[in-house]
Amino acid sequence: MSWDVLLLRLPDGIASVQDIPDDYTPPPLGRRHEVLAAVSQAAPETDLSDPTWGALPGPTWSVELDIGEEDPVASVMLHIRGSGDDVLTPVFRLAGALGCRVLDCTAGDLITPQELSGWHAFQAFRDRVIGPSR
Repeated sequence: MSWDVLLLRLPDGIASVQDIPDDYTPPPLGRRHEVLAAVSQAAPETDLSDPTWGALPGPTWSVELDIGEEDPVASVMLHIRGSGDDVLTPVFRLAGALGCRVLDCTAGDLITPQELSGWHAFQAFRDRVIGPSR
């Protein structure tokens, strides 16, 4: 079970998903080699041996990066597992390197580095359903 967040480009002035125009199509993040280079620079510990599916290990968490097969890359889905609020540091480093915003797919909200409620709500739900993360 993972907490899923999407990294995508949004126009300036978008404060929530309700502000996104219905006909909006996000511009691509870049060519695959550019996206992989940005990921490697922002989080050098990321295993990109599979250029469509990266793995970023942390001390109490892990992040899988679903980069996909499209070139150019439209967005990156992050599947986050484990615990620890420090997981948001590399998430927002990646978002910054790619010029993206971070969308909490569970809550449907755009989040900021200080916004921990979605991550905490996911962990509480996960712990109720399958038990605490180890």
